[in-house]
Amino acid sequence: MAEREKIDEIVNSRYIENIFPSREAFKKALKSGRKLLFYIGIDPTAPKLHLGHSTNFLLLRKIQDLGHKIILLIGDFTARIGDPTGKDKTRKPLSKEEVLENCKTYKQQVEKILDFSSKSNPAEVRYNSKWLSKMKPEDFIKLMAQSTVSQMIQRDMFQKRIKEKREIYLHEFLYPLLQGYDSVVMNVDVEVGGNDQTFNMLVGRELLKRYKNKEKFVIATKLLINPKTGKKLMSKSEGNFISLDESPKGMYGEIMALPDEVIIPCFELCTNISDIEISKIKRDLKSKRLNPRDAKARLAREIVTMYHGKEAAKEAEEEFEKVFKRKEIPLKIPTFIVVKKNYLPLDLLFDLKLVSSKSEAKRLILQGGVKIDKKVLKDWKKLIEIKDGMIIQVGKRKFAQIKTS
Repeated sequence: MAEREKIDEIVNSRYIENIFPSREAFKKALKSGRKLLFYIGIDPTAPKLHLGHSTNFLLLRKIQDLGHKIILLIGDFTARIGDPTGKDKTRKPLSKEEVLENCKTYKQQVEKILDFSSKSNPAEVRYNSKWLSKMKPEDFIKLMAQSTVSQMIQRDMFQKRIKEKREIYLHEFLYPLLQGYDSVVMNVDVEVGGNDQTFNMLVGRELLKRYKNKEKFVIATKLLINPKTGKKLMSKSEGNFISLDESPKGMYGEIMALPDEVIIPCFELCTNISDIEISKIKRDLKSKRLNPRDAKARLAREIVTMYHGKEAAKEAEEEFEKVFKRKEIPLKIPTFIVVKKNYLPLDLLFDLKLVSSKSEAKRLILQGGVKIDKKVLKDWKKLIEIKDGMIIQVGKRKFAQIKTS
């Protein structure tokens, strides 16, 4: 594909919701031949990145392949303040130690898509604590003087809090300014982020104009939304997501468990397959020539291949067919040595790490979601006699085999 066609593909990408100030101006900048500096910022509020983040990385990889510079900025300072975006209450503050622990493997997770080892044009990781932690009181005052309370208070989430008589804290007004100041320090040409970050990114655009008289492009990407509920499909704060470093089998199974209505959005925003192929899948689903389950299997293969390779995707699919379609036991099951002769069900499930709490164990047993050697466990109070080789199953995907020695 010629460079001109690659530029057209990026500007009109299905990943993009909006470009500021305009697509035409951005296209002109790409065609100028000048190498641009792009950045995406991520606050490490949790240790896992997920498929919802992948939209940005897939777009940035295409941009990187054109020769432009990419910075992955880890907001290790801003994460300690907490981004108010989309929140109807103040975020719980994180300690420096929690933040650093959360972002420990971010590079390894992102390098499944972005290239950090290229000799000619490697992506770079930076941390905003490097400059934000060194700001003096006069620097903060100068920064805060670049915006007004009336500008900040217009944000949807703040208006919602006012109506619900919830508190708004001063540091939450400061967050967009600090995120915007990252653009000033790094002197970037383009910022990329989800469309829920548009306000923050535009603050950075305005700050760059004021501090350096420089224009910054803002690319707001589409969010992975369930069209039926209107809610985010992946959320770090709610703990509901498929992580980028999930195992091949886990990733395959979790994708197969997604609701049918998100098949097309996931093809569009989480894969690299062509628009033509996606249009065909959409038509075939609508005409019922394609079963949703088969479409999801294709989606799972595509995504697992992207992060783990073809062989791992093939093995994951075979395992899924074995366990879920034919109701067989997996070939590889974690083994645990148990010394007790008898065990209370709730204690056993918790000690085997098949549940996060004993209350969860009780709920699953009452729902018929626990099996011992393929038989449904019905009584959560009755002692279980431990036998060598016993297989415990929780839900559809969790297994444990017991060894007595």
